Amino acid sequence: MATLVNRAGSFVIIFLTIYLTKERGFSESAAGLVIGLYGVGGAIGVTAGGHLADRWGRRPTALLALFSASALMVALGLAQDRITIMVGAAALGLAAESARPALAAMITDIVPEADRMRAFNVYFWAINLGFAIAAVLAGFATQAGYLTLFLADAVTTAVAAGLIVVKVCETRPEVVEHEHQAGSLRTVFRDRVFLGFIACNLLLALILLQHMSMLPLAMIDDGLSSSTFGVVIALNGVMIVVGQLALTRLLARRRPALVLPVSSVVVGLGFGLTAFAHTPVWYGVTVLIWTAGEMLNAPSNAALLAGLSPVTMRGRYQGGFSLSWQVASFLAPTLGGAVRDNADNTTLWLGCLGLGVVGGVWGLLAAPARERRVAALAAAQPEAEPVKI
Repeated sequence: MATLVNRAGSFVIIFLTIYLTKERGFSESAAGLVIGLYGVGGAIGVTAGGHLADRWGRRPTALLALFSASALMVALGLAQDRITIMVGAAALGLAAESARPALAAMITDIVPEADRMRAFNVYFWAINLGFAIAAVLAGFATQAGYLTLFLADAVTTAVAAGLIVVKVCETRPEVVEHEHQAGSLRTVFRDRVFLGFIACNLLLALILLQHMSMLPLAMIDDGLSSSTFGVVIALNGVMIVVGQLALTRLLARRRPALVLPVSSVVVGLGFGLTAFAHTPVWYGVTVLIWTAGEMLNAPSNAALLAGLSPVTMRGRYQGGFSLSWQVASFLAPTLGGAVRDNADNTTLWLGCLGLGVVGGVWGLLAAPARERRVAALAAAQPEAEPVKI
């Protein structure tokens, strides 16, 4: 419920590119840089958040992150000059994204391995139900002024934190408290199988995050309004809300390591076809295609990540994985803006198709090693009992 409330108010990131270019006079490249700075802050945030989730606890880490993000939303909405906006975006990224490893580790802590695919499927469904609500509401809320978006986002983030205070107990396994049993963050980045997994996810993230940076600009180029973008991008959340839970049984019978390569190619295809879209209907069709790939990817990715994570280092492994999204948060808008400035939209979207194919082939070749690692970890480490407080 906390995740649903938080995502239902996630207005700022969806419309940040449009806000910066239309309201603050940023160029496309400068707007991409600001979003990239959010990603830089997020990279620091998920790394620190994963460490704190293992050392300090999942619940306090999530609460610190969410309450801090709420305050920073307001500060960013009130910021006027460019330097303050840039610093504010980086600080917001650090705070907001540091909650991600703790929340994901909570699910892994309390859900048995056999049920994790289903659990992450429901989690992904809740995230996207909130996203669908946010995309539609934000498109129309801009008519009341962009500050409204920042204030509403701040309120829903604080409410999500409040729900965790009231409803959520600490879940960190007791074994994590014995420091000598837990490796350092360097252990994560010496795991070659896991690094390959992260690299494949980085390619996918570079594609998917174009929907928040370059896709709205492409639609504006075609003379479409910000509210039209909101409706079109809401198809992503609506399709997931309607269809994601129906995939639970199908995905439960599939090997996550083999589902991921398929999802990468489908996502790449959807974004590649954006090169030929110029009307709301055709933009909507491309969104539906890459959303299908995203629906296959998210629960499979989360289940495989849980299997690749040692019990004593779940927070840090979640942080290492989330780091790939934050690196992409910087690179996707920065590179996307550079491609648009120096080439054109067609080059950008066909490049996305190429990345999807590369990620699919890489994931297919790496699947046997990943499955062997999951089996070895499952055999070597019993599930620890979570702490109840």
